[in-house]
Amino acid sequence: MTALRPALFIDKDGTLIENVPYNVDPAQLRFMPGALDALRQIAHWDFALILVTNQSGLARGFFNRGQLAALLRSLEQRLWEEAGIRLHDIQVCPHAPANGGRPACLCRKPAPGMLVRAARMHGIDLLRSWMIGDTLDDVEAAHRCGCRAVLLDTGGETLWRRSPMRVPEATLPDWRAFREYLEQELALSIACPGTT
Repeated sequence: MTALRPALFIDKDGTLIENVPYNVDPAQLRFMPGALDALRQIAHWDFALILVTNQSGLARGFFNRGQLAALLRSLEQRLWEEAGIRLHDIQVCPHAPANGGRPACLCRKPAPGMLVRAARMHGIDLLRSWMIGDTLDDVEAAHRCGCRAVLLDTGGETLWRRSPMRVPEATLPDWRAFREYLEQELALSIACPGTT
């Protein structure tokens, strides 16, 4: 039996790329500083790289599935051409939130549906996996399925609704800091098995 591998679940807007609200124009894709270098290294640590993104613009009619698919193809192509990075999967929630911003489905973060679905599809060990995102909804989604989570403090979180499920393992300023943090955590888990 093949051992399950860990994943890095990655939020798209405000985390992997600069947040341009409801953008589907590939010309406006800009990677966050340090993201490509960090992901290249993390992929070498045998993490599956999985994008998990809320896209309520579909439900709101701001763009259609074809436009979003073209944007995501361009994103994947640029990751490969610019950094030799392949995503293992892209999970999209197409639903709008309910009143108050809470999920009206099982997949919209902070619900964990996209992470759980990807884990089942790709043999992911959720307990050894991480989520990086720019909002506490990303953190909560990770914690709801047993992953650890880092908040990338790029200005995406504006509500700061606190609860125990929404406390990240770390709040970091950029991708370089995240790569260094993850490297330390992995070294600790090797040196002291069972501590993470």
